[in-house]
Amino acid sequence: MGDRLRKSRAHDNSYAPVQNTSPRGARAYNRTPYVQPSTSPAPMPSSSTPLVGRPHRPGYSHVRSQSSVDYNRTETTQAVATGAIGGAFGPYSYEHTPAPPPPREAQGHRRQGSVSRFTNTPSHSSHSHDAHAPGRQHSRRAAAAPAGATSTTAGAFLYDTKDPELDDELHNPAALRKLDRQCDLFSGRGWMNVGAIIIICLGLIILFCGYPVIIAFHKPHLLGGGYNLGGINGSGQVPDLPNLPSLIDKDTPDEARTRTGFDGQKYNLVFSDEFNVDGRTFYPGDDPFWEAMDYHYWPTGDLEWYDPAQAITKGGALVITLEEVRNHDLNFRSAMLQTWNKFCFTTGYIEVSVSLPGNAHTPGYWPGAWTMGNLGRAGYGATTEGTWPYSYDSCDLGTFPQQITKDNTPEVSYRTGLSSLPGQRLSSCTCPGSEHPGPSVSKGRGAPEIDIIEAQINNYLRHGEVSQSLQVAPFNAGYYWGNSTPATTLYNNDQTFINTYRGGPYQQCVSCVSSTNSSNYVDGGGGFGKYGFEYWSNPKRRSEGFVTWSVDGEAMWTATSSAVGPDSEAQISQRIISEEPMYIILNLGLSPSFQGIDFKNLKFPATMLVDYVRVYQRAGHENIGCDPSSYPTADYINNHITAYTNPNLTTWDAANFTFPRNSLYDGC
Repeated sequence: MGDRLRKSRAHDNSYAPVQNTSPRGARAYNRTPYVQPSTSPAPMPSSSTPLVGRPHRPGYSHVRSQSSVDYNRTETTQAVATGAIGGAFGPYSYEHTPAPPPPREAQGHRRQGSVSRFTNTPSHSSHSHDAHAPGRQHSRRAAAAPAGATSTTAGAFLYDTKDPELDDELHNPAALRKLDRQCDLFSGRGWMNVGAIIIICLGLIILFCGYPVIIAFHKPHLLGGGYNLGGINGSGQVPDLPNLPSLIDKDTPDEARTRTGFDGQKYNLVFSDEFNVDGRTFYPGDDPFWEAMDYHYWPTGDLEWYDPAQAITKGGALVITLEEVRNHDLNFRSAMLQTWNKFCFTTGYIEVSVSLPGNAHTPGYWPGAWTMGNLGRAGYGATTEGTWPYSYDSCDLGTFPQQITKDNTPEVSYRTGLSSLPGQRLSSCTCPGSEHPGPSVSKGRGAPEIDIIEAQINNYLRHGEVSQSLQVAPFNAGYYWGNSTPATTLYNNDQTFINTYRGGPYQQCVSCVSSTNSSNYVDGGGGFGKYGFEYWSNPKRRSEGFVTWSVDGEAMWTATSSAVGPDSEAQISQRIISEEPMYIILNLGLSPSFQGIDFKNLKFPATMLVDYVRVYQRAGHENIGCDPSSYPTADYINNHITAYTNPNLTTWDAANFTFPRNSLYDGC
């Protein structure tokens, strides 16, 4: 065999001579791509198939030469596949002590299993070839080439992922497992990890805690009214956001932002709405301050249904439209706006600029601008039962149902049917532990009413008038209130006179009537009249209380606390000028209970225009919000929310609530 190898090497040095380890002898292969060797013999190609092999040696026949080429090709292929050739070359070959070649008889059998090509014994032929190769020097590294294995497949000698990487100790699985068993809490790497975590945590704390604190200290503090961001209303803070209404309308002229009161005090503007933005609507949730009602206002027997669609802003004014249209089994439809539980104020001056509907000659329309205590929601009968129009803080007969005892005394109240009210629900006689808005059960609470205007037409003189009133309970005998000086003062007897209507079994009306300018009607010139009232109340000095009403900026009349003082005949005590947070109501109605209606001459649709609403308060005494600490309402409303959100509930009992016990009337 050695002679044959030398002859072969003399003709072609392109292949390395190897031992013939194949038990099957030479085979010829066609020119198909190399296929991984298997245990089954490859098929013999036909004689016509072109062979690829070494150059023909001189003196050999074509057949012999071809057999020799095939034989050597087979040997080379097998040696490369098994790793006998090439394993000792390159920079990553192993240097280890070569093992002796396997016995010859062992070479004739294929071992089962897989052996790494990096651990096999180098072949003698590979070593010998390297030593005699032209242009090469003998290398011990080359001598360490792994020997060919006898696996049945070449795949077993390819790189195995379980073997260590030659170039990187970190990729040695065994080394990694060894590292995993090590634990050093005080290593440099551990300190770096802990330090990184601490830095990240400190950064998060500074971002979410420190940054807001820094911003808060550098941010200028607002100095608006109330006790938070411009004041607090019943639904939370009133934000001042771009393109959204604020408490003070930006369109309010600077000269209108302060005034001198009829009492000589300086007043500052705390709320205004100029209605200059066209297209505003007042469905629930549309506006932060106003909400249009969607119900029938049954308490006064109105003929219209209040619908939010009837109130919009147009031409720089609020437009409330009363039209004749069949709906909800009624013949008319109009609108009522409220700021209930959204904006309230306690003491101050409120002024509205209004163009009244129709003209100054045809009676029937009932336009109104008025205020009411937040504990009673207008039109929600369950909430007003026992609260409207009480403004009373005494524990006596005035808190009883119908203002009489169980023995039907006093006689004046019993005999005349003075009152049909169910008694003051939230009186100062409330038994301890009962439901009460506070601040204590001994504080008398209610929902008094102060009217800016209720416009009417004098049927005899056929000119326009506005009644300006204070509604109170309990009642004087015969509803007579202190309408003489100094309790009451009229400033212009030619324009203002005491209202002949003094009240009825559901309210006592402290009221005067003033003439209007006929040009301040939509159909009488389209002008706007200014109507308002200024009031003051002091829980510590209730004798200071008063209300002064005005028309076009001039005071018309004043009612002091003496006008609603004690009445020994009715056995009641002082009624107080409202100390409750008051909200605003604007509406246009139609009711025969207010005045006769001239359907023949009334025109529909009719409109009431409101140019602005402005609220002022004494400098240093700003108090806006529907839930002030001295007269809270929010918790009580939330605890009885069914009554405050369902207008179909007409009594407190219908809302599944009961009146608290009265210590004088029921006992505790």
